[in-house]
Amino acid sequence: MNPLATEVVRLLTVRGETLAVAESLTGGLVAAEITAAPGASKVFRGSVTAYATDLKRDVLRVDGTLLAARGAVDPQVAAQMAVGVRKALGADWGLATTGVAGPEPQDGQPVGTVFVAVDGPFEEVSGELGGGKVAALRLNGDRAEIRMESVRSVLALLLQELAGEQTGNERAQDTEQNGGT
Repeated sequence: MNPLATEVVRLLTVRGETLAVAESLTGGLVAAEITAAPGASKVFRGSVTAYATDLKRDVLRVDGTLLAARGAVDPQVAAQMAVGVRKALGADWGLATTGVAGPEPQDGQPVGTVFVAVDGPFEEVSGELGGGKVAALRLNGDRAEIRMESVRSVLALLLQELAGEQTGNERAQDTEQNGGT
């Protein structure tokens, strides 16, 4: 069992909140790790594995112009995937993974380029709910290693946000430093 996934399930259970996942390069691995954790059925709403770019647009509502201009491997795409799955599946939190696991580059991005995102019930400076955080990763290793490190990274990003909310960290600064929207 993945200790990060177990902690995600535990914290969300305590908080009475739910989670949905949008995956591209990880192909369902994030959802598999979460559902392997005891008690996952209390917090996990479901997932969308949007491997094809048109599914990112049509199912997750990622902006088609953005996809056409930058491709699927982009921080804004990751952020919009997290927002889209959260809305589509009616969850408090949304996670997303997109990137290049290899063996070939994609959308002009080298192998190991990965973006992971979290969207949740953040209170922004304006007082409105919404917003999220994106982490840009440059990973080494083979395809399997890149995919598993992407899973670990997106779960760690969510745990960081859950812990940050509990301690009252400033969201605006985190978002600006990490290129989120």
